[in-house]
Amino acid sequence: MKNATLRQLRVFEAVSRLMSFSGAARELHLTQPAVSIQIRQLEENAAMPLFERIGRKIYLTAAGRQMQHYAHAMLGLVVEAAEAFAALKGVTGGTLNIAAISAGNYFLPELISRFQAQHEGVKVRLLVENRVGLLRRLADNETDLAVMGRPPHSEEIIAESFAPHPHVIIAAASHPLARQRNIPLRQLQNENWIVREPGSDTRMAMIETFAAQRFDPDIAMEVPSNDTIKQAVIAGMGVSFLSAHTVGLEFETGRLVILDVRGFPVMRNWFVVHLQKKWLPPVAVAFRKFLLTEGESAVAGILPVAGARRMKKPPRGTKKPRKA
Repeated sequence: MKNATLRQLRVFEAVSRLMSFSGAARELHLTQPAVSIQIRQLEENAAMPLFERIGRKIYLTAAGRQMQHYAHAMLGLVVEAAEAFAALKGVTGGTLNIAAISAGNYFLPELISRFQAQHEGVKVRLLVENRVGLLRRLADNETDLAVMGRPPHSEEIIAESFAPHPHVIIAAASHPLARQRNIPLRQLQNENWIVREPGSDTRMAMIETFAAQRFDPDIAMEVPSNDTIKQAVIAGMGVSFLSAHTVGLEFETGRLVILDVRGFPVMRNWFVVHLQKKWLPPVAVAFRKFLLTEGESAVAGILPVAGARRMKKPPRGTKKPRKA
């Protein structure tokens, strides 16, 4: 592979990510024959095929999967080198490369906007993933920082809390319990629960909360989308456990209610996360500092649920890396 070029690796990365030669050509502003030539030359360097075609679809071979891993690593190092030299220019003009779980998408753009107001010329690459996808991007060095609610316990991860993260139980405005107060959780035993998919931050928080109260919900539907869950709840299909940050608009317009369940809101923390050995560019260092110093007040100002603001906060601090 000593004769492989960065151009070939960039073309391969695009094709392997999109699983399409034509899609890669459009993204890279190349012709499809030019993409095919670059892939063929890379395969000649590897002395084995990287893709195989079955019907109209292409798939990575075993060698292609290995190449995908190393291409990510090598291109990541190229980006780090560019950012290291850009560091001499300071934060101005840098690119903030950050990923967040889907609940963070409801407040993170506001925080980024405030950060950009303080740092002229900063550009942003924001990716929204579920927990599994976010951890993969961290491990593959595809993002500098991540914002999530439940960081893993790992020697390779540094996680620092920066703001409270309330979780609530929501229902349709017409729900019989909508106007009741201090509802025992067991009173929701016979409700249909519409919940996030296994492995998501929200699902894990729900499991932990309900296990502590020995409550076993009747799960009627699993949905990998906060917006779809809210629409199902508004339609009267059931109740749900969600991050309070995801329900602001529907709560304010009266399309759904936050049930006054005993012990809720359940308070967790938001964390800013990065790999312990990751060299953070100046713009990422600055945004991490911004979250740790201003994130709590900024998030509280966005949060529409007054009851969640009054709730006792969980302990703050850094999750030191440790073995899983």
